[in-house]
Amino acid sequence: MESLAKCEANYVALTPLSFLERAAVVYAERTSVIYGDVRFTWAQTMDRCRRVASALVNSLQVQRGDVVSILAPNVPALYESHFAVPMAGAVLNTINTRLNASNVATILCHSQAKVLLVDHELLGLANEALASMAGAHLPRVVVIHDDPFAKGMITYEDLVRGGDPCFEFLRPSDEWDSIALNYTSGTTSAPKGVVYSHRGAYLSSLSMLLLWEMGTEAVYLWTLPMFHCNGWTFTWAVAARGGTNVCIRSTSAGEIYSSIAQHRVTHLCCAPIVFNILLNAKPEEKRPVVTRVDVLTGGAPPPDAVVAKMEAIGFRVTHAYGLTEATGPALACEWKTEWDGLTVKERGALKRRQGVGVLSLADFDVKDPENMRSVARDGATMGEIMIRGSSLMKGYLRDERGTAEAFAGGWFHTGDVGVAYPDGYVEIKDRSKDVIISGGENISSVEVESVLYSHPDVTEAAVVAMPHPHWGETPCAFVLARGAITEEDVIRFCRDKLPHYMVPKAVVFMELPKTSTGKIQKFLLRDMAKKLASGVAPSKTARKKPAAKPKQQNRSVSVYNDQQEQHYVVARSRL
Repeated sequence: MESLAKCEANYVALTPLSFLERAAVVYAERTSVIYGDVRFTWAQTMDRCRRVASALVNSLQVQRGDVVSILAPNVPALYESHFAVPMAGAVLNTINTRLNASNVATILCHSQAKVLLVDHELLGLANEALASMAGAHLPRVVVIHDDPFAKGMITYEDLVRGGDPCFEFLRPSDEWDSIALNYTSGTTSAPKGVVYSHRGAYLSSLSMLLLWEMGTEAVYLWTLPMFHCNGWTFTWAVAARGGTNVCIRSTSAGEIYSSIAQHRVTHLCCAPIVFNILLNAKPEEKRPVVTRVDVLTGGAPPPDAVVAKMEAIGFRVTHAYGLTEATGPALACEWKTEWDGLTVKERGALKRRQGVGVLSLADFDVKDPENMRSVARDGATMGEIMIRGSSLMKGYLRDERGTAEAFAGGWFHTGDVGVAYPDGYVEIKDRSKDVIISGGENISSVEVESVLYSHPDVTEAAVVAMPHPHWGETPCAFVLARGAITEEDVIRFCRDKLPHYMVPKAVVFMELPKTSTGKIQKFLLRDMAKKLASGVAPSKTARKKPAAKPKQQNRSVSVYNDQQEQHYVVARSRL
């Protein structure tokens, strides 16, 4: 048997590009994309992607392995780029639209992007980023404009019109070839460039379809940004089933309810914040959900009561856990029918578990990072969640050390602390709080702290997650200052240097508690942040509180207890 060799007939590199090829034949006349009044079929989507790939190669001189970046909301051009860019042999880099110009410039420089596709509404942000890239090679800019006849600039529709519909697109020579480059939201001051392979994207896409039992006539609503892990790979997965992609520019309650009712949406992914948007919608925004909508959510698990309310109005919620490095979801709470008869509280406790590994994973476990041994499956013994499989990233771009550390011992170290139950399901119990998940976005506490330390009157600073009824979590800053600065001073300072979603929503002036070795005891600060949040009404959390004089504020002395000190590993970039 070992003498039987691979050949062109029995071995073809795995790539999600094959999903579009098949869809264009099998589902040729089925609607592929809906965006307002715009409608495309799968045959038309294939034609447009071929043309864009042709234009990238022939007009913009994109070569195999070049990076093509795109800065856009969930519009058809962003969806098509997931096929068109790799069809040109290039690597797709989707950029978070919530970043500031400095963040965008950093990504463009590090990725060495050859071309930047940018939505017309974000052109100001892109121009500001490009203007700051002194001495760097600037990418060619292509504007995605609603008006296909916009003058004075290269537009995305120019690429479509000028491209060759018969272009023989470039398939990967090896399934290990890179298909996408995604930047983490920054667990350190500098985000890491996570590289996906064609093989990993293909396998992750199929595992998502099987997880959700997505049928061939699925209608998928894009409430999840496609820049998040390439839409958790559903950008490719929907094509594999010939489903319909409903694109919307914003996740307003009215637009979501209207899209669900008008297009009979069957599936959507989102951060838990979208639950609040839907449940708190105005009466005139709501529309009845007449058929069940399957929802896959990641990040901090939503409260049991919220899940119950969502299911009561027609949504079936599945909780998942993943990271940018895992090509999207890695664990999911796969539901068992025998749990249907349990009480709401019991079902909620089960749904809050992050679950079991998706099918593209070879293995997942909770281990002691010191000796790499599995912890007891008792639902109490904590360890680090680790995973391995062909759907994981290839590694970090130009960061051999970071890649080696992430894959140490033959496992990917997530940096999240969890427990395993007797049935094999995993739950995050005490995840590293160095990363704050706010409205589905990962915020690096280290990055916020570095800005706080740059304030001339700040001598010490620590940032932790503070529970928030709308965003899930928001940054809370604890500061030791040498002058009489106020909360408003600190917030204003941060707003000038950070994207607004990363700015602390509360600032507490105090002496920071430390261990005997001088480490700040963040677990004590997290408890304080929880108490602070419980005493603030939801309607007031977004407002600046009246400043208190530092001398009048409560102070905490340093506390050290051998049993209290805890070690937190830095978590990777989560969903």
